[in-house]
Amino acid sequence: MHAVIRTYSGKGAKELFDLLEVRKADIETLMRPINGFVSYSLVRTDAGGVSVTVCRDKAGAEESVERARDWIGRNGSDIGASAPHVAEGPVILHLK
Repeated sequence: MHAVIRTYSGKGAKELFDLLEVRKADIETLMRPINGFVSYSLVRTDAGGVSVTVCRDKAGAEESVERARDWIGRNGSDIGASAPHVAEGPVILHLK
């Protein structure tokens, strides 16, 4: 499995997570069809928020980054949120 973590902070991050919370159904529709999808989480933080995507392989994780960037560009560009810090790598333990 492979995971990607997107950390949103700074200008517009809190407002972006307000939008994501309101549009949760859209986000689910966006992420579930990714080939190899395992899980997706949105976590609100004091600075904005974090998204964590786990897929069966790196290709799925990379697709999630592209989909997230495109969705934010179409639906939240007026918020002006800073680009997220993106970290990715192989999953060494995944508990459910």
